[in-house]
Amino acid sequence: MHFLFDLVLSVLAAGVVLALFSSLVAYAVERYFVPPGDWLEVDGERIHYRSLGQGPAIVLVHGLAGQMMNFDYLPLQQLAQRWRVILLDRPGSGRSPRRDEGKAGIAAQAHLVAGFIRALDLPQPPLLVGHSLGGAIALGVALREPGCIAGLALIAPLTHFTPHVPAPFRAMAIRTPWLRRLFGRVLAVPLAIVTSYPTLAAVFGPEAVPRDFPLRGGGLLTLRPVAYVGASTDLNAVEADLPQQQARYGELRLPVRILYGDRDRVLDWRAQGEALRAQVPQAELQLVPGAGHMLPVTQVAATTAWLEAAARAMFAGIGQHPGQ
Repeated sequence: MHFLFDLVLSVLAAGVVLALFSSLVAYAVERYFVPPGDWLEVDGERIHYRSLGQGPAIVLVHGLAGQMMNFDYLPLQQLAQRWRVILLDRPGSGRSPRRDEGKAGIAAQAHLVAGFIRALDLPQPPLLVGHSLGGAIALGVALREPGCIAGLALIAPLTHFTPHVPAPFRAMAIRTPWLRRLFGRVLAVPLAIVTSYPTLAAVFGPEAVPRDFPLRGGGLLTLRPVAYVGASTDLNAVEADLPQQQARYGELRLPVRILYGDRDRVLDWRAQGEALRAQVPQAELQLVPGAGHMLPVTQVAATTAWLEAAARAMFAGIGQHPGQ
């Protein structure tokens, strides 16, 4: 009995130490990454966003466990000479807090993104870009509130539900909310530090992870309990909406362009990109040979050219636009 008591005390002490360590790491990360943008209150959530340039707007939505800095490898200043480029942190990601975990589902996040777009009071509907999980959310906007966007440009999008959780995200598959929060506060940050190399290699593979990704791409922002909880909540909410959403893709009437790496190890381009194209006759699918999942980071030239072409095509009907 004495041994058991000592063991319990040791476990509790280790938990306290790990929780303190996690808090200190999160504090240091947040001190370094000062929010560079502005804020909008939408549907009870406080959204952090950046806006560059003028003209027809392109709104970019990041994926699971990501944030707006995942798009910072793109030539944003160059794009901003022709378009208004708007990047946002989804609630629970980047610097946007999540006040209501009940709004983590794809439908709820789609409603939130549509509300964000309306709150911007743009002169015409924007091109909505979604990467990975952001693609599923962008599709949700197009199905539920198509009038607020001009079309979709989807980068390695999640489009169809699969019960198989990709290896890099399996530590996030904790369904019980209180256990998810406990794990986030105590173990998520130390575990993320220890497994950072294999995790990033799995997400980026077969392409190399840029050495500056922790800073330039915002990778270090994942080293916070709140980031783990936000991503885990997103992951576990997917199955509530995606099966019903994927059955409706045939209803889409907006222009849809899809970009995929043909060696994506996170989402299979056939089961996701080709499957969507098969349901949406007007959709165009382009493959990047030899590329993985993180196209905005690893395939900058191809992604930029594809995005520019999508924007020019989708805004052609509104009259002269920048760059003509």
